[in-house]
Amino acid sequence: MKALYGQQNSPGEEMTFVLQERENLPASSDHDVKVQVRACALSRVDTKLLSEIKLKKELVPVGREISGVVLEVGSKVTFFQPDDEVVGILPLDSEESGVCEVILVHEHYLVHKPEKVCWAEAAGTVRDGLRAYTALHYLAQVSPGTSVLVLDGASPFGTIAIQLAQHRGAKVISTAHSLEDKQYLERLRPAGGVRQPLVARVIDVSHGKIDVAESCLEETGGLGVDIVLDAGVRLYNAEDEPASKCQLLPHKHDIITLLGVGGHWITTERNLQLDPPDSHSLFLKGATVSFLNDEIWNLSNVQQGKYLTILEDIMEKLSNRIFSRPQLDEPIPLYEAKVSMEIVQKNQARKRQVIQF
Repeated sequence: MKALYGQQNSPGEEMTFVLQERENLPASSDHDVKVQVRACALSRVDTKLLSEIKLKKELVPVGREISGVVLEVGSKVTFFQPDDEVVGILPLDSEESGVCEVILVHEHYLVHKPEKVCWAEAAGTVRDGLRAYTALHYLAQVSPGTSVLVLDGASPFGTIAIQLAQHRGAKVISTAHSLEDKQYLERLRPAGGVRQPLVARVIDVSHGKIDVAESCLEETGGLGVDIVLDAGVRLYNAEDEPASKCQLLPHKHDIITLLGVGGHWITTERNLQLDPPDSHSLFLKGATVSFLNDEIWNLSNVQQGKYLTILEDIMEKLSNRIFSRPQLDEPIPLYEAKVSMEIVQKNQARKRQVIQF
């Protein structure tokens, strides 16, 4: 059996990927489930996070979002039986590569896959669904009547976040990074044949001429947005940032300006720097800033029950077509996994890449 691994020879060097013949599976524990993998989604390997939590290793297993069929179960496994269809996310410290035909997974990282959900959709949506739930439900408590700004809404994560926010009764505003993205977002409709679009307003930022803060304030009658879910922000002046980042991402001051009283800013910018005037503006609005790190669920087992409930709910919403438009590319065969992973690691893949066995 071959499996995909990442290799980083020195700090700062780009990770390279290898399909390596693996030996037999390690000895299974009482709570392990042997899974025949049918699909595995590719996500960028966060080498900095692995280094910070002391999980640096010579060969890093690649591919963590998997769906497949249970082959065998350990003596103390209570959730699953052979032939069950499952989906889950392998933990950060997993020795198993999801890009492999057969793997061992602890039962507490898996949930049942509904029959109506195909293998590629299950694996390709589970992480973006988890991120959307973490942001909108646990960090911001989205509710009916709230307004939500999703930056880069046509991304795989943005699309799921839009559908979850609208399903919760929120009014959604989104930015588009190209004309194609704008047209895609304008065509999004809820499940059930409802004609009303999912996104109340799409702001095209591809030319860099549109003021995002001004557009959001106009859309909300000057009150500001209740929840902002960013896709990264500019921290400095235009001359200090790459041109591409300047064009597509709003400045942190724009986010603070368009945020309403009591608003929540959920950021993916791990190096966010707020100066005293920024903090003072947030203080006057009674607004909060939260950092979106979906790995927190696997870094602590305290909330394992909530974590599994989220995964089950994601699968239920996929089955009911509430998450009806996940942004997935065509399934990829195993022999193309190395090339696809290189594209994903460089953040050059616009849609979610899924390996199908």
